[in-house]
Amino acid sequence: MPESSSNALRVLEARYLRRDAQGRVVETPSRLFRRVADAVAAAETAWGGGEARDRWAETFRLMMERLEFLPNSPTLMNAGTPLGQLSACFVLPVEDTMEGIFEAVKRMAVVQKTGGGTGFSFSRLRPRGSFLGSTGGEASGPVSFMKIFDAATENIKQGGRRRGANMGILRADHPDILEFIDAKRDGKTLQNFNISVGATDAFLRAARAGKTYDLIHPATRAKAGRLKAREVFDRIAEAAWETGDPGLIFLDTINRANPTPRLGTIEATNPCGEIPLLPYEACNLGSINLSRMVTRKGRGFVIDWKRLGETVRKGIRFLDDVVEANRYPFPEIDRMCRGNRKIGLGVMGFAELLLLLGVPYDAPKAASLGERVMRFIAGEAREASRRLAKERGPFPNWKGSVHERRRIRLRNAALTAVAPTGTISIIAGTSSGIEPLFALAYRRRALEGKTLVDANPVFLAHLKENGLSRKDILRKVLEKGHLKDVEGIPEHTRRLFATALDIPPDRHLAIQAAFQKHVDNSVSKTINLPAGATPDDVADAYWRAWDLGLKGITIYRYGSKPTQVLELGTGEDPMQQEFAIKCDPSECRL
Repeated sequence: MPESSSNALRVLEARYLRRDAQGRVVETPSRLFRRVADAVAAAETAWGGGEARDRWAETFRLMMERLEFLPNSPTLMNAGTPLGQLSACFVLPVEDTMEGIFEAVKRMAVVQKTGGGTGFSFSRLRPRGSFLGSTGGEASGPVSFMKIFDAATENIKQGGRRRGANMGILRADHPDILEFIDAKRDGKTLQNFNISVGATDAFLRAARAGKTYDLIHPATRAKAGRLKAREVFDRIAEAAWETGDPGLIFLDTINRANPTPRLGTIEATNPCGEIPLLPYEACNLGSINLSRMVTRKGRGFVIDWKRLGETVRKGIRFLDDVVEANRYPFPEIDRMCRGNRKIGLGVMGFAELLLLLGVPYDAPKAASLGERVMRFIAGEAREASRRLAKERGPFPNWKGSVHERRRIRLRNAALTAVAPTGTISIIAGTSSGIEPLFALAYRRRALEGKTLVDANPVFLAHLKENGLSRKDILRKVLEKGHLKDVEGIPEHTRRLFATALDIPPDRHLAIQAAFQKHVDNSVSKTINLPAGATPDDVADAYWRAWDLGLKGITIYRYGSKPTQVLELGTGEDPMQQEFAIKCDPSECRL
């Protein structure tokens, strides 16, 4: 295994390595990867016996130890343990009865206890003030019940390791939509939720044209009022400018790509939005570390397409084995997951890949390269799934799916997704998902309130390689987190190492759109805005996302929350050992 950073080891010890009854760590990173590989590869026995199991266990172990691929957190936490729940994200239905609502709360608690995140559509709940025939009273509405889910999550840690996470979605035509839009503006309510408005094409067309639209009572399907669509849209943008929520989920775009429409309509996603799921579906995620998919050429790097293809094929097999090895928390989830066998192979380290190739994130070439990489991954993934279908059979719900109509036998109803890769990218020592570098040096709030400080190793290696690692430069960068107002920096370095807040929203969106073109599920990507951005800037980003055919959008204006996960600068002395440049520049990729 490559030498891990101190932050990677801290994360591994805090969240992933096994402990004894006294809370002492009793597992090394290498043993962790062996545990996971053995547990996942046990699924191979059904098709190839013990020889196949052992061979693939070694293949999977090496892929993870080399930090070329890592699965989602519950797989790392729970594989090879009595719990055995390996999925990252679930969507649970919320039915419009008291029994249905609290059944969903109970199931959420069980899922989050095992390490999974949960997504919900609250659109089926009757609006505030509706008559209740059973009691003669009035309904309190979706937002009031969301607070119960939020309170339950507040008291649960996922898998005993981290706090739970939820996504709450309400359709734009629900009568309580305005209350939902404003729900988080007090800075206290629903703090364990990301929320998104389920926007239909009809609503967005009405907003763009300045027209009104109908609100629909979810129980009776009767009209329950009218609103000016543009005013509602602007209110969404204003709330997102103020708090970061709500985002938008484009429901019609999602359902046009639904691979199993006969099983139902997709109404919700996982907490970060990259997996649209039917009720009781779960998804298993894994990410390829793109910063490892390079090889030296002269003084620079080029993409190692052969290694990338091999890693994709191994990753697809790994994730399909996870579907088989998984112990699902409820029988309904077991049936849906084994019936559709959805997986989400994605990437991390895209920003560092660009740095190694000398391509600025905000350059048009970055988007074209991202599309080329994801198109290649999607093609290799589909071929790997086709081969698995030949070996093991297609997913059981293949009949009636879009794949049957296209006469393509696949093992998995969906194959690709781009997740945010928060902690696994720390373990891999690379940038998260397809995000740009948030900063060249930053403080990260993680590990239940503890703070990690970090400086980008590719940047540090670049400084050394170009004779720029002077103490005064390092001190300013570590103080500010970026190159603005730092003297003595060449323009090509300043452009190459532009950070998230330096990049215009349209370039963020261009990267997201480039990947989405070749992703079955969806793409988790934050559209970062500087503190001085306006609500109109948010609205423009939302319109652009819809026009680009994205499935959803999340914006975040820096400083719009009293506390945030990442903060610019470290406040650290640049000569501390943590930031000392000890490796050869050619080896400072991780």
